[in-house]
Amino acid sequence: MSRAKWADCFDPMGRVHGLPTFPWRLAPDGLATRRQLRALGLRPGGQDIAGQVLRPRRRRDPLTAYLYRVDQAKPVRPMTPAKTAALERANTARRTCPACRTDAGYVIPSSLGMCVPCAYPGGNPDGAPA
Repeated sequence: MSRAKWADCFDPMGRVHGLPTFPWRLAPDGLATRRQLRALGLRPGGQDIAGQVLRPRRRRDPLTAYLYRVDQAKPVRPMTPAKTAALERANTARRTCPACRTDAGYVIPSSLGMCVPCAYPGGNPDGAPA
């Protein structure tokens, strides 16, 4: 379904798309996307997709977001101490400069591969006077 129009995105019975389909921002109450569930502290919890919202695009296929029933959603699992520790180690590794082995205090840019002082030892990277 390329080059969809708004009218093509309204199929509440699911006859055309196989799933109940609604235009962007017009999903009925009781259905939510994954992000909306997460904002409510919920997760789909293994339930099947209940519908979809489509946003037509001019030159490409439409954007799709799947909908889940809020009443069947389960609470988000809490962070375990092991998961918290692993996340802390991963974030520390992203901040550690491989050249000087110090914590830069920010995530090292992948475009540089090292902290800014190591990448530009002479000073300002844009050439402006300091």
